[in-house]
Amino acid sequence: MFELSKDHEDFRAVVREFAGAEVAPHIAGWDREHHFPVDLVPKMGDLGLFGLVVPEEFGGGDPGEGAFTFLCVAIEELGRVDQSIGITLSAGVGLGINPILTYGTQEQKERWLPDLVAGRALAAFGLTETEAGSDAGATRTRARLDGDEWVVNGSKSFITNSGTDITSVVTVTARTGENPDGSPEISTIMIPAGTPGFTVEPPYEKLGWHASDTHGLSFDDCRVPAENLLGEQGAGFKQFLKTLDDGRIAISALAVGLAQACLEASTDYAKTRMAFGRPIGVNQGVSFQIADLAVMVEAARTLTYKAAWLKDELHGGRRSVKEVKQAAAVAKLYSTEAAVSATRIATQIFGGNGFMEEFPVARFYRDAKILEIGEGTSEVQRMVIARGLGLPRA
Repeated sequence: MFELSKDHEDFRAVVREFAGAEVAPHIAGWDREHHFPVDLVPKMGDLGLFGLVVPEEFGGGDPGEGAFTFLCVAIEELGRVDQSIGITLSAGVGLGINPILTYGTQEQKERWLPDLVAGRALAAFGLTETEAGSDAGATRTRARLDGDEWVVNGSKSFITNSGTDITSVVTVTARTGENPDGSPEISTIMIPAGTPGFTVEPPYEKLGWHASDTHGLSFDDCRVPAENLLGEQGAGFKQFLKTLDDGRIAISALAVGLAQACLEASTDYAKTRMAFGRPIGVNQGVSFQIADLAVMVEAARTLTYKAAWLKDELHGGRRSVKEVKQAAAVAKLYSTEAAVSATRIATQIFGGNGFMEEFPVARFYRDAKILEIGEGTSEVQRMVIARGLGLPRA
């Protein structure tokens, strides 16, 4: 059965100390100013956070057993302090580095990965469009071969890490033809930042994740070399499904961090906030809610690290892709919905103070909702789980 090793827990302590020193003192200001702390990214690289699943030859930490679990530990601990910084790591590895590492040629890996691992650069993954979110196969962005170049036209929405000063490349999904059954042939193509015809739109005004970088992207006769194709032509649909499966576990870890933060903040507040001459934690109406929070955190963490463990076991051939996919959907569904509930409970426990931005639970509340949407909505997770149980498709 799975469990976190001593190495994992020792690593957790290192990341927790880093988050406490480098993120916690600044995050209220970053959130208020909608500031992406680009100078923090190389520090995360120096700590090895972007290289946890990357081989040593590309600058990574030579991942051994439990590599993906190490990444989830890091995401949880960053997310416990701030969700924006947690998603910067999650997207930077899961959506930026992993597609190149998994499907790239040796030349592509050698060109892009060292800077990404070191935190000198960030990469993004352009999948979502205005009318192609959960229905990602409906992408309208197109790419056609013109001699030895791909010509890309279209747009993408809600793309994390896509417009920072150090963003180096965005991998985008695009229609490159038609399959024999009439469905669109989808491929993934790497588009370097600064390529003519590639425009990064102004940042979104978001409900939460204010310190995270998120933009729309547009492509107008954007030309890149034919060798910028990532993997095989027409394999894009399978590639992004696999990428999302891994990302769902990472988002679960982010949700666990948020729920843990709510538990800690609520517990501390209930011990010190006085009402009617005694701490509010004396009242069962408060203490029972905090007890429920503790149960949610424990359940979410168990489901998340079970899924991460299965993912790590997959590399050794000891588990099946189907098993990992199901566990990822279960973990993502429960953990994210638990995190949203946790922020509501914490805000209620804080009462009027919970509605004030000077208290972190207000930020937690704003940051939580996107967890039920990104990397596959809760509805999509229920669909995946139902299919995994063998229920008939619509």
